[in-house]
Amino acid sequence: MVTLSRKFSTTAIPNPSKLLQRHLQSTTTTHIFIPFSQLQQRKLFESHLISVLHGCTHLTQIKQVHAHILRKGLDQCCYVLTKLIRMLTKLDVPVHSYPRLVFHQVKYPNPFLWTALIRGYATQGPFSESVVLYNRMRSEGTGPVSFTFSALFKACGAVLDVSLGRQVHAQTILIGGFASDLYVGNTMIDMYVKCGFLECGRKVFDEMSERDVVSWTELIVAYAKCGDMDSARELFSGLPVKDMVAWTAMVTGYAQNGRPREALDCFQRMQDSGVKTDEVTIVGIISACALLGVAKYANWVRDVAARYGFGPSENVVVGSALIDMYSKCGSVEEAYNIFEGMKERNVFSYSSMIVGFAMHGRAQAAMQLFHEMLKTEIRPNKVTFIGVLTACSHAGLVEQGRQLFATMEKCFGVARSADHYACMVDLLGRAGRLEDALELIETMPMEPHGGVWGALLGACRIYGNPDIAQIAANHLFELEPNGIGNYILLSNIYASARRWDDVSRLRILMREKGFKKNPGCSWVESKEGVVHEFFAGDMNHPQSSEIKRALADLLDRLKAKGYQPNLGSVTYDLSDDEKKRILMNHSEKLALAYGLLSSDAGCTIKIMKNLRICEDCHAFMCSASQVIGREIVVRDNMRFHHFSDGACSCGNFW
Repeated sequence: MVTLSRKFSTTAIPNPSKLLQRHLQSTTTTHIFIPFSQLQQRKLFESHLISVLHGCTHLTQIKQVHAHILRKGLDQCCYVLTKLIRMLTKLDVPVHSYPRLVFHQVKYPNPFLWTALIRGYATQGPFSESVVLYNRMRSEGTGPVSFTFSALFKACGAVLDVSLGRQVHAQTILIGGFASDLYVGNTMIDMYVKCGFLECGRKVFDEMSERDVVSWTELIVAYAKCGDMDSARELFSGLPVKDMVAWTAMVTGYAQNGRPREALDCFQRMQDSGVKTDEVTIVGIISACALLGVAKYANWVRDVAARYGFGPSENVVVGSALIDMYSKCGSVEEAYNIFEGMKERNVFSYSSMIVGFAMHGRAQAAMQLFHEMLKTEIRPNKVTFIGVLTACSHAGLVEQGRQLFATMEKCFGVARSADHYACMVDLLGRAGRLEDALELIETMPMEPHGGVWGALLGACRIYGNPDIAQIAANHLFELEPNGIGNYILLSNIYASARRWDDVSRLRILMREKGFKKNPGCSWVESKEGVVHEFFAGDMNHPQSSEIKRALADLLDRLKAKGYQPNLGSVTYDLSDDEKKRILMNHSEKLALAYGLLSSDAGCTIKIMKNLRICEDCHAFMCSASQVIGREIVVRDNMRFHHFSDGACSCGNFW
């Protein structure tokens, strides 16, 4: 890219003879007498041409209008030609051809005509040509307008050139009058945000004398994207008039940053404010409900979507999002009902349903739907293959998974990504083929990301292989230096192998890094629709006494059927009694006991959990489903487990 000194002229002093010539021309033109009626007719005709140009949708139409302009002697009319050039660039006509020829035929282009061409290059490229034109405009004595700078800022944002953007910023101050311009300020904020300099964008915002909803919303969206929802909320609170875009930015921001309760609260306040809701807002709140996994909110948001005319049968985007939501809320049957009722389906609808079947361990249903999809005109994409490979992984279908992985690029044109390799590593690892999984990683054509090594580390925990686990963990410590879960998982693998010195070493390292383990948390919905949260070892619930008694009674019944606590699930060197106490206070067991107390006999108990279910809780839920004669559904951070009559849908392959 061109250097600073070449990009912007610091002198920008026009040639005196050119100035005189232009002055004489201007004076001559000014003193030519044109009757008022003729002048009025000309202005009306120019306005008519602008209107006609605005309605053009094809290059042929624009050429016809241009011919009319030439016949009527308006070939020097900057007002009309500016619109002509803008319409040409809007139709993606290359700037260097037709638009530039039009521009060069004008003897004295005004700032708006210059800006139309600058904007064309800023939109299409080469972006450096925008700067060259700006310098020429200044050297010929034409001053910029606010649209000139907004076009230049858009060009800087498009190529992520913050250095050039800062130079344009300096020009707005040096020339004077533009630093306080609202439109210039907004595009300046956008440029800094796109270039990754959010604080610079915030500084521009803070110094603006005038702001509009765009100014606020640009920063709110930027803070939400980088996960700083506190700053986003602070700005949002100060926004005088909150429109649909601003509300949607907050709703989707909370959802995308794993704060579904706040997303739901924000959406409810948006409803109470009477602000219109669109498809984007609806999809954002659906994703929040999917994170929370609670039926009450799922049904509510579905009703809201239908009320606003975004029902799943009419709207394929909302329908696809609802499929994902109901799958994550444990209602895969309802997800399939929505899928079946959709008038239009696309690759996202099919992929959402395939992924939904996969996470519920229904591999055959996922594979059957995949093959049904192949009979339509809809072609699978990368998410579709993540779904079918995950289904194979959770059902132990190694050869089927390998065949799909081998043919996805050759037969379907879907390039393998690191995410697909992660699925294959997970598939091989869960099947106990750890060496094959490691070999696959070592032959990857791209650098393995954390998900790939994480899949291998997880498999090492299942099969108790501390040596391969150490290899995977070493890579994860480099890729995700602050990922506490990797340290905990490796520590658990060492503990299972009774390598207590290694466990101690890792825990010291975690303390030195200031890591704090995320407590296990489970939540369950009562029959009144209230969500109750339980943390491991926390007995602060108002009904803790009843929960403790119910859990003790259930444990006695399970022991009578042969259940024994799996003490290996506690990775601390403690006495057996202390291990048993810790196991009985796991969050999902507390949630199950409350579910028994708060739901009607025979009803399914659905438990959502933030961490992976441990082996002891898995065995406990299996036995409990048989003893109480009820289905128990647990969603951990990996998949769904449906416990019924003493067995789990995962077939203990998890």
